[in-house]
Amino acid sequence: MVKIDLKDRKILYELDLNCRQSNTQIGKKVGLKKDVVAYRINRMQEEGIIKAFWTAINTFKLRYNVFRIYINFQYVSSDIKKEIIQHFVNYRNSWAVVSIKGEIDFDVIIWVKDMYEFYNFWNKTLDKFEEYFAKYTFSTFIEAFNYKSTYLLDNVDTLDRLMYRTTCGGKPVEIDKTDYDLLNEIALKARTPLIELAEKLDCSSQTINYRMKNLIKNGVINAFRVHIDIQKFNLYKYKLEVYLRDHKQRNAIWDYLKQKSYCDTLDVAVGWCDLEFELIIESVDKLDQIQEELSTKFPNAIKKQTFWIVDEYHKERWLPEL
Repeated sequence: MVKIDLKDRKILYELDLNCRQSNTQIGKKVGLKKDVVAYRINRMQEEGIIKAFWTAINTFKLRYNVFRIYINFQYVSSDIKKEIIQHFVNYRNSWAVVSIKGEIDFDVIIWVKDMYEFYNFWNKTLDKFEEYFAKYTFSTFIEAFNYKSTYLLDNVDTLDRLMYRTTCGGKPVEIDKTDYDLLNEIALKARTPLIELAEKLDCSSQTINYRMKNLIKNGVINAFRVHIDIQKFNLYKYKLEVYLRDHKQRNAIWDYLKQKSYCDTLDVAVGWCDLEFELIIESVDKLDQIQEELSTKFPNAIKKQTFWIVDEYHKERWLPEL
C-alpha cells in the first residue's frame, strides 16, 4: 500500500507547477530541507507515483496545426489492436494516442503542417486498417486551458487556477536546430540538469539557460510538469462532453466548472461538442453528481452530456519526434 502524506502532495503540487525548481526552492515552499525533498521525490519515483517529468510545449507556435481522430473499432483481435496502436505511436507527429472506455474506443491527436500532410497520413492509415474502423470522426483542435492541480491539496485557492493556455492564435516563433534539439531533449525529461543538456547539445550551460528562457518568453514552452499516477490517489481522468442548447451560456458553464478543484483541462475544438472538460475525480458516481449539478444550475442550456474514461495513454509527447 502506497502512503502519500500532505508533504508529498505539496511536493507534487510544486513539481507540477514547475518541475525544474530546485529541491531547495521546493523545500522552502513546503517546509522541508532539500535532502528530505530529494528523498521524497526519489521514493515517489520508485513507488510509481511520479512516472515522468515532461514539458508542455505550444507547438502551434512552431507552425503546426492539430487534428483529432476519434475511432470506433470493429472485428479487432488483440493482435490487430496492438498493430493499430503501434501504427499511431510510431508516427512521429502523434501528440497523444489513447485507449478509451465510452462512446468511442480510441483517440489520436496529431500535428500537421497543412491539410495535405494530414490527407496523406490518413490515406495510408485507411489502406492498412479501414476494415477495422466501424466509424471515425475528425475535429480541428483550437486551444486548451490547463488548470493547476488543486485536486492534490485541500483549502487551496481555486479562483486563480489557470496555469497556461495552448492556442493556435498569435504569431509563430522561429527557432533553429539547437532550439529544437533542446525541446526534443526535455519533452519527456523536463528535469534534466543544464550541465547534462549542455553536454548532449555540445554547448555551454549558459547558452542552454538563455535559450530555455527565450523559449519560455516567446510562449513555446508553457510549463515544466510532472506525470502523476493519479490512480495511486484512487482518482481517474474522465472527459465530460457538453452539447449546448443555448450557446450563449457557454462561458457561464465554463466559468462555473473551471473553479472546481477537479477540473484539469478545457479543450476547445471545431467539429465535436461545444465544451470538453477533462476532470480528475474518484468515480462515475461523482461524475453523475457533476452532470446533475450542471443540469440544475443551467436549466434549458444543455442539450446533452456524454463522457468517456481514459483507459490507457500509449503515447503523450508535446513535440513531433526528430
